[in-house]
Amino acid sequence: MSRGPWHVAVLMGGWSAERSVSLTSGEGVAKALESRGHRVTRIDMGRDVAQRLADAAPDVVFNALHGVPGEDGTVQGMMDLMGLRYTHSGLATSVIAIDKQLTKQALQPHGIPMPGGHVIESESLYAGDPLPRPYVLKPVNEGSSVGVAIVTADGNIGNPIARDAAGPWQEFETLLAEPYIRGRELTTAVLGDEALLVTELRPKSGFYDFDAKYTDGMTEHVCPAEIPDEIALACKDIALKAHRLLGCKGTSRSDFRWDDEKGVDGLYLLEVNTQPGMTPLSLVPEQAAKLGIDYAELVERIVEEAL
Repeated sequence: MSRGPWHVAVLMGGWSAERSVSLTSGEGVAKALESRGHRVTRIDMGRDVAQRLADAAPDVVFNALHGVPGEDGTVQGMMDLMGLRYTHSGLATSVIAIDKQLTKQALQPHGIPMPGGHVIESESLYAGDPLPRPYVLKPVNEGSSVGVAIVTADGNIGNPIARDAAGPWQEFETLLAEPYIRGRELTTAVLGDEALLVTELRPKSGFYDFDAKYTDGMTEHVCPAEIPDEIALACKDIALKAHRLLGCKGTSRSDFRWDDEKGVDGLYLLEVNTQPGMTPLSLVPEQAAKLGIDYAELVERIVEEAL
């Protein structure tokens, strides 16, 4: 299909923990497409989403949903059944990539360095630690650092973790426990079949959690990251390899921890995001802009790949 004008349904909102972020992403995408002369139908996803998509009958759907069920294969499967074209990754890729344990099983055999660890029942934490402290607990299938906790030797949650201590163990029945990797937070976007840049994320306080990601001024983005060339190259290689192995489409973003005392051996892939944010604070638009791809062009390129 030519460069349009297209009729694009922008799917956003929904009911995940990342609803507000998705609405911001979706509105940015819709305005960008309109600025390029495309017709846009905005859809804030409710349970009637299939009917609304059928009524709209778009050329393509821009999936600006974040979290479950927009990022985990559920919406992708529905759109496959409806015969709709849509942006970002398909059903199988989405199912695997949202699940941090399945992602490890898919990538580690191909030599992608990822932290060890295993899935645990949250209830077991009240009897003892699954790993030596410090370690990280995170939901198996939420995005955007929702529900991440770092368990340290001197934390105030008790040892073992107290039942009444606030944390993800109160919200999720199972959690992924991983060794804590000291060092720096890096991220690399892939657009189409090209790794863009490496950004270092420096939270002003604590670590790069949901609030730090989406509150203006709480995290400094250093782009391109001030890191050795071999680390930047390794990030890009791993991000592109993971994107291809998982079968990602459109754009993805790979998040890393780098222990800068260990060189390239200290670099670990944490997760691959198949629906990275498209808000003004988001990392993919920022990296694209540094390479001369403005926001509207970025959106059009993602739509073009889907078409």
